[in-house]
Amino acid sequence: MDITIISPITYVAAHYEAVCRLMRQLTVRNVVLTEQEYTKMVTTPSNRLFLLLCEERVVGMLTVGMYASPTGTKAWIEDVVVDASLRGSGLGRRLVEHAIGFCREVGIDTVYLTSNPKRVAANALYQSVGFVRKETNMYKMDLNK
Repeated sequence: MDITIISPITYVAAHYEAVCRLMRQLTVRNVVLTEQEYTKMVTTPSNRLFLLLCEERVVGMLTVGMYASPTGTKAWIEDVVVDASLRGSGLGRRLVEHAIGFCREVGIDTVYLTSNPKRVAANALYQSVGFVRKETNMYKMDLNK
């Protein structure tokens, strides 16, 4: 199996379509990612989209968002998903480890992610690569409602 991880920096229609397909597997919410939003995402320097290709077909993705603060450089790993037909094959681990390696390369001090407790396999993966559960209150405010 030929596995490659790429990070697109320009709009490519096939990549955009694959991200939209994977988003439908990630969430039950009807998330509509426009071509313009996708382009902004891949061209913004503080964002990094990683696409996992198997035999040149996009079968997984995650996003890394980075920022600097007075307490250090930080990154969030978001929207981790591997195509349902390939889950359990170690591809998610390869993708997450690749993102962690990228964060190390660019000098990030701390990497965060959140995961729904119901995603048992995903939570086990994150813990197995070294993430530790942080005791905190996570708050959310939707500004577009």
